[in-house]
Amino acid sequence: MKKPCSSEAVANLIGYIIITAVLLVLLVMVMVITHDALIEKPAERLMYHSYVDIGNGISVRIVDIYTIAPENGSITSEINIPHDVLGVGYMITVRKSGVDQEIVVFGDRTEAVISLAGTGVRRPVSLMSTPEGKTMIIYDSRGV
Repeated sequence: MKKPCSSEAVANLIGYIIITAVLLVLLVMVMVITHDALIEKPAERLMYHSYVDIGNGISVRIVDIYTIAPENGSITSEINIPHDVLGVGYMITVRKSGVDQEIVVFGDRTEAVISLAGTGVRRPVSLMSTPEGKTMIIYDSRGV
Protein backbone atom coordinates (compact mmCIF):
# COMPACT_ATOMS: atom_id res chain seq x y z
CA MET A 1 0.00 0.00 0.00
CA LYS A 2 1.29 3.37 -1.03
CA LYS A 3 1.51 6.19 1.49
CA PRO A 4 -0.47 9.32 0.35
CA CYS A 5 1.63 12.28 -0.58
CA SER A 6 1.17 15.42 1.53
CA SER A 7 1.10 17.62 -1.55
CA GLU A 8 -2.24 16.07 -2.62
CA ALA A 9 -3.81 17.13 0.67
CA VAL A 10 -2.53 20.69 0.23
CA ALA A 11 -3.83 20.79 -3.34
CA ASN A 12 -7.28 19.68 -2.16
CA LEU A 13 -7.27 22.32 0.60
CA ILE A 14 -6.28 25.09 -1.82
CA GLY A 15 -8.99 23.94 -4.24
CA TYR A 16 -11.63 24.16 -1.49
CA ILE A 17 -10.40 27.61 -0.45
CA ILE A 18 -10.53 28.90 -4.04
CA ILE A 19 -14.02 27.50 -4.62
CA THR A 20 -15.24 28.98 -1.32
CA ALA A 21 -13.75 32.39 -2.17
CA VAL A 22 -15.38 32.42 -5.60
CA LEU A 23 -18.74 31.46 -4.10
CA LEU A 24 -18.43 34.18 -1.44
CA VAL A 25 -17.69 36.79 -4.10
CA LEU A 26 -20.75 35.65 -6.07
CA LEU A 27 -22.88 35.75 -2.89
CA VAL A 28 -21.80 39.32 -2.13
CA MET A 29 -22.53 40.38 -5.71
CA VAL A 30 -26.00 38.83 -5.56
CA MET A 31 -26.71 40.52 -2.22
CA VAL A 32 -25.70 43.93 -3.56
CA ILE A 33 -27.73 43.55 -6.74
CA THR A 34 -30.85 42.11 -5.13
CA HIS A 35 -30.96 44.75 -2.38
CA ASP A 36 -32.03 47.33 -4.95
CA ALA A 37 -34.50 45.02 -6.66
CA LEU A 38 -36.01 43.49 -3.51
CA ILE A 39 -35.90 46.37 -1.03
CA GLU A 40 -35.37 49.80 -2.60
CA LYS A 41 -37.70 49.54 -5.61
CA PRO A 42 -40.67 48.08 -3.68
CA ALA A 43 -40.19 50.72 -0.96
CA GLU A 44 -40.27 53.50 -3.57
CA ARG A 45 -43.35 51.96 -5.18
CA LEU A 46 -45.10 51.73 -1.80
CA MET A 47 -44.17 55.34 -0.99
CA TYR A 48 -45.55 56.53 -4.33
CA HIS A 49 -48.86 54.72 -3.86
CA SER A 50 -49.10 55.98 -0.27
CA TYR A 51 -48.50 59.53 -1.50
CA VAL A 52 -51.22 59.07 -4.14
CA ASP A 53 -53.63 57.81 -1.45
CA ILE A 54 -52.84 60.78 0.80
CA GLY A 55 -53.23 63.23 -2.12
CA ASN A 56 -56.52 61.65 -3.19
CA GLY A 57 -57.83 61.91 0.37
CA ILE A 58 -56.96 65.59 0.48
CA SER A 59 -58.49 66.21 -2.96
CA VAL A 60 -61.74 64.58 -1.84
CA ARG A 61 -61.82 66.89 1.18
CA ILE A 62 -61.16 69.91 -1.04
CA VAL A 63 -63.94 68.93 -3.46
CA ASP A 64 -66.27 68.46 -0.46
CA ILE A 65 -65.38 71.96 0.72
CA TYR A 66 -66.04 73.33 -2.78
CA THR A 67 -69.46 71.66 -2.68
CA ILE A 68 -70.54 73.48 0.48
CA ALA A 69 -68.46 76.63 -0.02
CA PRO A 70 -70.32 79.86 0.60
CA GLU A 71 -70.17 82.72 -1.88
CA ASN A 72 -68.90 85.01 0.86
CA GLY A 73 -67.01 83.49 3.74
CA SER A 74 -64.44 80.93 4.62
CA ILE A 75 -64.20 77.31 5.71
CA THR A 76 -61.44 75.68 7.70
CA SER A 77 -61.38 71.90 7.95
CA GLU A 78 -59.00 69.73 9.92
CA ILE A 79 -57.85 66.52 8.23
CA ASN A 80 -56.05 63.51 9.63
CA ILE A 81 -53.12 62.27 7.60
CA PRO A 82 -50.20 60.04 8.58
CA HIS A 83 -47.14 61.79 9.99
CA ASP A 84 -44.78 59.66 7.92
CA VAL A 85 -44.66 56.95 5.26
CA LEU A 86 -42.26 54.05 5.88
CA GLY A 87 -40.70 56.08 8.68
CA VAL A 88 -39.85 58.98 6.35
CA GLY A 89 -41.49 62.40 6.52
CA TYR A 90 -43.09 64.09 3.54
CA MET A 91 -44.48 67.46 2.48
CA ILE A 92 -47.78 68.43 0.91
CA THR A 93 -48.28 71.57 -1.15
CA VAL A 94 -51.13 72.96 -3.22
CA ARG A 95 -49.93 74.82 -6.30
CA LYS A 96 -51.54 76.50 -9.27
CA SER A 97 -51.42 74.72 -12.60
CA GLY A 98 -52.89 76.97 -15.24
CA VAL A 99 -56.42 77.73 -14.10
CA ASP A 100 -56.61 74.66 -11.85
CA GLN A 101 -54.73 73.51 -8.78
CA GLU A 102 -52.57 70.48 -8.06
CA ILE A 103 -51.81 68.70 -4.83
CA VAL A 104 -48.17 67.66 -4.67
CA VAL A 105 -47.12 65.08 -2.08
CA PHE A 106 -43.37 64.57 -2.05
CA GLY A 107 -40.56 63.12 0.01
CA ASP A 108 -36.88 62.39 -0.43
CA ARG A 109 -37.31 59.67 -3.06
CA THR A 110 -40.50 60.28 -4.98
CA GLU A 111 -43.49 62.57 -5.49
CA ALA A 112 -47.12 62.25 -6.52
CA VAL A 113 -49.14 64.99 -8.24
CA ILE A 114 -52.93 64.93 -8.01
CA SER A 115 -54.88 67.38 -10.16
CA LEU A 116 -57.93 69.26 -8.93
CA ALA A 117 -59.08 69.93 -12.49
CA GLY A 118 -62.77 70.05 -13.23
CA THR A 119 -63.98 71.16 -9.82
CA GLY A 120 -65.47 74.29 -11.37
CA VAL A 121 -64.28 76.59 -8.62
CA ARG A 122 -61.67 79.19 -9.47
CA ARG A 123 -60.97 80.27 -5.90
CA PRO A 124 -57.96 78.43 -4.47
CA VAL A 125 -57.59 76.57 -1.21
CA SER A 126 -54.49 76.29 0.92
CA LEU A 127 -53.04 73.78 3.34
CA MET A 128 -51.60 74.70 6.71
CA SER A 129 -49.96 72.66 9.45
CA THR A 130 -50.30 73.79 13.04
CA PRO A 131 -47.53 73.47 15.62
CA GLU A 132 -49.53 70.63 17.21
CA GLY A 133 -49.15 68.61 14.00
CA LYS A 134 -52.70 69.08 12.71
CA THR A 135 -53.26 69.70 9.00
CA MET A 136 -55.91 72.22 7.99
CA ILE A 137 -57.55 72.92 4.63
CA ILE A 138 -58.47 76.59 4.36
CA TYR A 139 -60.97 77.97 1.85
CA ASP A 140 -61.64 81.69 1.62
CA SER A 141 -64.04 83.17 -0.94
CA ARG A 142 -61.81 86.24 -1.26
CA GLY A 143 -58.89 84.09 -2.43
CA VAL A 144 -55.78 82.95 -0.61
